Amino acid sequence: MPVRGDWWCKVVEPFLLWRRLVGAQIRSQLQYRVSFVLDAGGAFLISFIDFLAVLVIFHNVPRLGEWTVEEVALLYALSSISFALTDLLIGHLDQFPQKIRDGNFDILLVRPRGSLYQVVASDFQLRRLGKAVQGLLVLAYALGALHVDWDAGRVAMLVVMIPGGIVIFSSVWVIGACLSFWTTDGGEFTNAFTYGGNFMAQYPIDIYGTWLRRFLCYIVPLGFVCYFPALYILDKDDPLGLPRVLEFSSPVVAVVAAVVAGTVWRGAVRHYRSAGG
Repeated sequence: MPVRGDWWCKVVEPFLLWRRLVGAQIRSQLQYRVSFVLDAGGAFLISFIDFLAVLVIFHNVPRLGEWTVEEVALLYALSSISFALTDLLIGHLDQFPQKIRDGNFDILLVRPRGSLYQVVASDFQLRRLGKAVQGLLVLAYALGALHVDWDAGRVAMLVVMIPGGIVIFSSVWVIGACLSFWTTDGGEFTNAFTYGGNFMAQYPIDIYGTWLRRFLCYIVPLGFVCYFPALYILDKDDPLGLPRVLEFSSPVVAVVAAVVAGTVWRGAVRHYRSAGG
């Protein structure tokens, strides 16, 4: 049985180290306050354009399938917040292929920390919070406009949706980054599932074709970010007629996705032969 020191070293101490590293990066970024405000404001405005596209759609049609503008706004907000926080934490994985090409990833392998931990802790761009703020404003609008019969179950579902979405998006991002171990640069392919996946998760998946719906449910499980949990919160029948148990499966899917992502990462690192290998 592990002693207290083992538990501390494996769980708490890495988190404290990550917090110190992130704190140093935040202090560095806040040295240039005007630049930070402009960057955060730009991220907010660019993200808000996406929601304007939703409003344009509903300006021309009263409903999108079985969904009203307020219901789609809820999906949009929860997906946007989850993705924005994921981008804040690990969005710099977009530059991971460069670490492979220039050999900098090799340096991480000789350090006494896990390689994925080091990559994740290597950058933290606070300006990306602007995206999350935009999502929070849309969420406030959606919750104010919808007439939800709130109870303990629905409140709990709303609380766990965002952490679950972060884990699912992060898992997809990590698996996509692993392509860099075998390709020169798989960034664009990965972006189709990260940034493109965020776009698809902002809308109800029942409006997509059959093959895409199955892909978002069973292959890249972005339907569990907000679609299935939102059905429960809204007390809405699934237009696809899928089992109701899926509405409560997001935490389980998030855990499975994280395990798969960790397994893929460890397998990729195990077979890595260095930039010159």
